[in-house]
Amino acid sequence: MFSKQASGVEVPVIGFGTYKLKGEEAEKPVLDALDMGYRHIDTAEYYENEEYVGKAIDESRVPREELFLVTKVWKTNLRFKDAKQACLNSLDKLNTDYLDLLLIHWPNPDIPLEETLDAFNDLKDDGYVDNIGVSNFDVNLLRQAIEYSDNPILTNQVEYNPYKNQRKLLEYCVQEDVLLTAYSPLAKGKVTENSVLQEIGEKHNKTPAQITLRWLIEQENVITIPKASQKQHREENIDIFNFSLTEKDKKDINKI
Repeated sequence: MFSKQASGVEVPVIGFGTYKLKGEEAEKPVLDALDMGYRHIDTAEYYENEEYVGKAIDESRVPREELFLVTKVWKTNLRFKDAKQACLNSLDKLNTDYLDLLLIHWPNPDIPLEETLDAFNDLKDDGYVDNIGVSNFDVNLLRQAIEYSDNPILTNQVEYNPYKNQRKLLEYCVQEDVLLTAYSPLAKGKVTENSVLQEIGEKHNKTPAQITLRWLIEQENVITIPKASQKQHREENIDIFNFSLTEKDKKDINKI
């Protein structure tokens, strides 16, 4: 699968998001996604599904080294010791020795960012995580994270879709060699009803969702993690590598 690189690290451009796939509801979709060829799996302690994501990975028998596995520490667990323990708990639930990426899920103004990043850097130095990053950070917070961290900030995971302008943040990510991971890329299904995306889709024989995902990954430093509870949508979301958008297509989508 097509990957993008930041800080010398290759990350698959399409991941499988598991938000709202609670508990056992996550196992079959993740297993199915792995069977389809997804190799980037995104979860979080807050999602309460890490145990079942781990079971799906075990059952799939996809070699661990072929996966890019991501989880996140919730904002109440960002004290030094709490963050370390949260990571160890996630490793246990996911039944893995290491994470490819650990993220701060949301910033917490009551806990110093530097303290959390000290814990994250320790976890990387000790081999529990290969890469660290953040989520839901604005430009100022991302700048601070880069400044405070001994290791590169690989990504900032934020909401990004045709209805959510992240231009300033993306420009800064490109400047600093940070990936922008787009969650809610399909705007909770809103893109399917957009006439511009429908028209572009008809031209390329693709759905509005596929047009949107292609628009995202054609942008510099952008990758995305659509969630799909239905098999048809999982297949649709990964079938975006056999066409390209025109410059006019991109301009029309940018106007949305």
